[in-house]
Amino acid sequence: MRLTFIKPLLVLAVLPMLTACEYEGAAFIINGNKDENISLVREQTWFWSSDVNQAIVVSRMPTCMRRYDIKSGVAGTVKMEVYEAGSSLWALKQGKSWYLASTEKCEFQRWTEPPEEPPGRLVGTFSRKNDRLEFLSADSPAKPIRPADE
Repeated sequence: MRLTFIKPLLVLAVLPMLTACEYEGAAFIINGNKDENISLVREQTWFWSSDVNQAIVVSRMPTCMRRYDIKSGVAGTVKMEVYEAGSSLWALKQGKSWYLASTEKCEFQRWTEPPEEPPGRLVGTFSRKNDRLEFLSADSPAKPIRPADE
């Protein structure tokens, strides 16, 4: 009898720990074509660790889709900028790490000698908004800043 009372309490005690884990992804849809995209996937294995495993998925369906592990991140925070670097070529910058992704054949590599300046136009940023991982397009209209005197 006593064991039947303890099991539900253990489940309730463990439940908040499971919800603290981060497991999510977001996609940069290229030219409005859902079959061609670059996704950032984040997986936190243990709730007590701030390390988050990260991967980039490069996809051009039905031709190819590949997943590449990248440097781990920190739970709760993420910022990865995406730049247009050529035809079907994208530069991704997270902190000091730079990567190149090609959607033509779903290729990916770490950029060992990153550029001093961004290689092209910023298309958007993977970041957390409203407690969710999202891709925020750089084309979104910016709100004008008005001087305090007006």
